[in-house]
Amino acid sequence: MKTLVLLKEVASRIKVTIFSDNVNHGLHQTEFDDFKIEYPNVDITLKTTGGIYHDRYIFIDNGTKNEMIFHCGGSSKDGGKRVTSITKVEDVMLYRDIIGSLRHNTRLELRHS
Repeated sequence: MKTLVLLKEVASRIKVTIFSDNVNHGLHQTEFDDFKIEYPNVDITLKTTGGIYHDRYIFIDNGTKNEMIFHCGGSSKDGGKRVTSITKVEDVMLYRDIIGSLRHNTRLELRHS
């Protein structure tokens, strides 16, 4: 849920896709539905990672000339609590296959609480 709260100020023209397998079922369908009601202008899609990605990445303007990628050393839920780092990836071409494969993954089905 904390990841969603971090995204509540996203501009309405921005589309956000979160790739997760929700392994510990931290996010439930009811929480996601409540968030979407409270912040209707935030366009968030949830998709699975297929169980093969653990690292955290932020892709900005994916597929455009302004594309940027950041690797996050820690979970967003720990932001401000623990020392961590976010590093800009200089060679975005190295990650094209990752984002390309994730784009076709299935919708993440959340459990009802």
